[in-house]
Amino acid sequence: MMALTPTALVVREALAEADWLAVRAIREAVFVHEQACPPDEEWDAHDTPEARGRSVHHLLGTVSGAPAACARWRAVGDGAVAKLERFAVLAPFRGSGRGREVVAAALAEARAAGHARFVLYAQSHLDGFYASFGFVPEGDLFWEAGIEHVKMTLAD
Repeated sequence: MMALTPTALVVREALAEADWLAVRAIREAVFVHEQACPPDEEWDAHDTPEARGRSVHHLLGTVSGAPAACARWRAVGDGAVAKLERFAVLAPFRGSGRGREVVAAALAEARAAGHARFVLYAQSHLDGFYASFGFVPEGDLFWEAGIEHVKMTLAD
């Protein structure tokens, strides 16, 4: 008997309003409800309609058409560095590589836009996960939205 292959995560930029609403619902479920992030810390100027698709790129990952994961990336500083952030995977889709897929997609999109240096603020318990992509910790641990984080960088 042949084993069933899990359906891949399909990642696209969330440009349509329906895609943005799916991204928002994922972040609301994961960050605001599960991790108790205050809503005023979760939503920022990079989530406005004016920013989306221009200065920030929101990604939506779906499995068989169902919203499953999200992320965003944007150029920071002098524009040479891409900051990857807001990675979230809905609970039913965890443990099957969806997190790896959405990180790989965000890196690929930022690279395609010309970036070769990346930064992210990882929840400290996920530093090994991001290290598996080549990210290295930089500096001291810090608290953001009530969760311990570490700055991590990657240069191609």
